[in-house]
Amino acid sequence: MKITEHIKNAKGTLFSFEILPPLKGQSLKELMEGISPLMEFKPPFVDVTYHREEYIYKKHANGLLEKVSTKKRPGTVGICAALINRFEVDAVPHVLCGGFTKEETENLLIDLDFIGVENVLALRGDAPKAERFVGEPNGHSFASELVEQVVNMNQGKYLHEETEPSFQTDFCVGVAGYPEKHFEAPSLKFDLKYLKEKVANGASFIVTQMFFDNQKYFDYVAKVREAGIDVPIIPGIKPISTLGQITALPRSFFLDFPDDLTDALFKCTTNAQVKEVGIEWAIKQCKELMDAQVPSLHFYTMSKAETTYKVAKELF
Repeated sequence: MKITEHIKNAKGTLFSFEILPPLKGQSLKELMEGISPLMEFKPPFVDVTYHREEYIYKKHANGLLEKVSTKKRPGTVGICAALINRFEVDAVPHVLCGGFTKEETENLLIDLDFIGVENVLALRGDAPKAERFVGEPNGHSFASELVEQVVNMNQGKYLHEETEPSFQTDFCVGVAGYPEKHFEAPSLKFDLKYLKEKVANGASFIVTQMFFDNQKYFDYVAKVREAGIDVPIIPGIKPISTLGQITALPRSFFLDFPDDLTDALFKCTTNAQVKEVGIEWAIKQCKELMDAQVPSLHFYTMSKAETTYKVAKELF
């Protein structure tokens, strides 16, 4: 079922979450068993992240270094199939511009369609570490272009049409939203211009970056609506769970913590204390969002269910 249909048919706020594929060489079993407790809350859909290549350097006997491209977390299509078959939920894979050509994207979408995936999240993706984002030759540079490619396939338009196309895909396309703006955008107004373009090209729902101040989400939704965008906006939630995240999350995701949360976190001296604060804050945050009748609470779990389970247990 499409995400928009899940939202339309829901009698209240839904529960959903995002997972990471396991690192290359690790088993899928641990991931599936790890997220099993979250199925108690009947998520209608689960996001599966997708990752572009990374670069490592191999040192040869002569002392020279060789730059080698590798994908550390392959397996998105297989994970989607496993989710659909084991848990009977809709899998929502991320589809990226960065690191992929249009042909690779088309082939991925065909594979996803064949296994029964009905929803995708179209993202530009990140640049390789310490580099500026550059689209692949014969690839996309913007998520709006990627949305357009997916919608073209929904209309039976393929890239080269070596054969006469006789089949249309039927993907529901989601895109990302940034309540504190994308870090590369000079202003939120500028950011919303590109969000509007993504929706105009066919995106049907928005999932936001994590945030910890609900007012920023509410203000963002108001500005999105003022811009003439009327698709569902799903808030992204991340319960803080470690001391390292206190500085890593603002640095990595270009977001701010509210003063009350900051004060509570900096009193913590152990991960257990941070986890307790993070769970309490997320529960409070989610209750306010549910009172505002948000479509779904979408948790960024990093494939670890414990803190999300404790939050959801208080809400659903």
